[in-house]
Amino acid sequence: MLNQSISEVKGIGEKLQAHLHELGLFTIEDLLFYFPYRYDTYEIKPLTELVHNEKATIEGVLTSEPSINFYGKKKSRLTMTLQVEQFAVKAVMFNRSFAKKQLNKGDTITATGKWDQHRLQITVSQFKKGEAKSQDPIQPVYTLKESVTLLTLRKVIKAALEEYADEVEEILPEETMLTYKLPDRKQALHQMHYPESPLMLKHAKRRFIYEEFLLFQLKMQLLRKLHRESTKGNAQNYDNDRLTDFVQTLPFELTGAQKRSLAEILKDMKSPYRMNRLLQGDVGSGKTAVAAIGLYASITTGKQGALMVPTEILADQHYHSLKEMFAGRANVVLLTGSVKGKKRKEILRSIIDHEVDIIVGTHALIQDEVDFNNLGFVIVDEQHRFGVKQRRTLRDKGLDPDVLFMTATPIPRTLAITAFGDMDVSVIDEMPAGRKPIDTYWIKGEMTNRVLAFIQKAVEGGHQAYVICPLIEESDQLDIQNAVDLYHQIASVYEPNISVGLMHGRLHNDEKEEVMKCFAENELQVLVSTTVVEVGVNVPNATVMVIHDAERFGLSQLHQLRGRVGRGSEQSYCILLADPKGDVGKERMRIMTETNDGFELSEQDLKLRGPGDFFGRKQSGLPEFKVGDMVHDYRALETARQDAAEIIENDSLIKDERFKALRDIIEQDEHVNGEILD
Repeated sequence: MLNQSISEVKGIGEKLQAHLHELGLFTIEDLLFYFPYRYDTYEIKPLTELVHNEKATIEGVLTSEPSINFYGKKKSRLTMTLQVEQFAVKAVMFNRSFAKKQLNKGDTITATGKWDQHRLQITVSQFKKGEAKSQDPIQPVYTLKESVTLLTLRKVIKAALEEYADEVEEILPEETMLTYKLPDRKQALHQMHYPESPLMLKHAKRRFIYEEFLLFQLKMQLLRKLHRESTKGNAQNYDNDRLTDFVQTLPFELTGAQKRSLAEILKDMKSPYRMNRLLQGDVGSGKTAVAAIGLYASITTGKQGALMVPTEILADQHYHSLKEMFAGRANVVLLTGSVKGKKRKEILRSIIDHEVDIIVGTHALIQDEVDFNNLGFVIVDEQHRFGVKQRRTLRDKGLDPDVLFMTATPIPRTLAITAFGDMDVSVIDEMPAGRKPIDTYWIKGEMTNRVLAFIQKAVEGGHQAYVICPLIEESDQLDIQNAVDLYHQIASVYEPNISVGLMHGRLHNDEKEEVMKCFAENELQVLVSTTVVEVGVNVPNATVMVIHDAERFGLSQLHQLRGRVGRGSEQSYCILLADPKGDVGKERMRIMTETNDGFELSEQDLKLRGPGDFFGRKQSGLPEFKVGDMVHDYRALETARQDAAEIIENDSLIKDERFKALRDIIEQDEHVNGEILD
């Protein structure tokens, strides 16, 4: 019944049906589970308890006739005075001139809008005549398109509930609901749309948050099981003596966190299942060294290894560092889009003939023309920059290779278990010995001259500096100093004594390579750039990072940029030029100056920004939860994960009839391979 068309619901004709389709509502079930994104409550608080600049509801008596001013094209401003308690409160409404005829002196008005504590003024978003207690206490507010009004949507959802709510079946086992004191599905559904009280709404939300998280985690755990069990006989019995000998030749001692992560990777390689692991660690924590040892372990078994990175600059950097690291022990080649013609053909032939042990490259590695001889180990760096399909294509090229994903974005635990729930996670949370923390300062724009003098002093001491700004060219909306202008300004101050370079995303790859090469070789002392250097070349000689309009960046991005300096033994500095207007921007700057710990920053960033911006929605694979919020509801997420792991581990989803309803829902999901559930 619930999968019938919404046209079956009373009051939905052809025209409205088409408009509801635009909202993604096709079936009765879609309509029933289209939850409000917020609720308007008409709770009256004393004026002294109202929060400045936040939404509030007040009730008062109109002390005089409203006045109205017209301006611009069809624009109006209606002003009235309300007597609230012992105060005269000014109420302002924009573009609702019709209200003047409805409102008379002496009327009692309930008005909701943005409260201005300083002016004793409310900017009204909605109003009703009459006392607050005569209004419905909690009103659902839904996401809308212009073609459907809130009133219409409320009406059809109410009709759908009255007609079809009895068809809604329970999907959670009774024991689960008793354990967590959750309301049943039918009751919770009613409360989500038409809550009787804030408490009933809270319980209904709690129920659907857990349900959403449990279904998601069950899918994740199933995928994890599928990854593992689809590849038996994948053990790589590496040569331990050769591996130990290689590790001892490295010019540094591995940290405790590196050793722990390496042990986890090597254990995966020896297991009969395919590795599907995420290695996360701060900038400069030594992930590449750990990954390289894993690569070498695979080579000792006679297999090939591949390292895929997002940019040619980074591919080039990894190629040179691996060549140096594996000197005489392995044959390393570089394959990017820039490698063309005869040279390309020769590299492709050497890969298939297994004359090559390690292939470093960009997306070029997953082109159809690239055939590996015996791919055993794949590393994907900055993994969230690749789409899921691209990762799968690479994985499926070899004979079930072990796959290690690396990221320098320290991902909070909440996000890691959600976005990467089908992976094992290793964390390097310790910095190599001798690395000095980067001193970070937040200063306002008027101190620019002091910053320029600071850069000059660093360059005179033999060091280099990055100067970062957000955009390449002027934008009408944003008053951001662009990279091109900034480059000209800085060059006019420093040249000819100090060479200044410019780098941005519009440059051709060859030009970017050339600029970075000049900077790496100290032919350029100051590099003005957009954020393309975020995962750029390793320049140990760079000790100063200046970030213009720093308030425009998230904490994680600021931290990534800061990680471009401090790579040598010298003390490094990060200067944030920012004049944030809002509290969030100020908080971001404060946090940056107080900690160098990427994991702590990532937790704070998650609280300030929410999960959406963390990876970029399109490629993140992050689920869009209707009710749950990964940050706010992290305890429920953890609980659901533990429950899901136990259900899958014990095969309860398949064998236990109490989980049949959950199993039926999961079987309909195209991402979960149905074979497991047979």
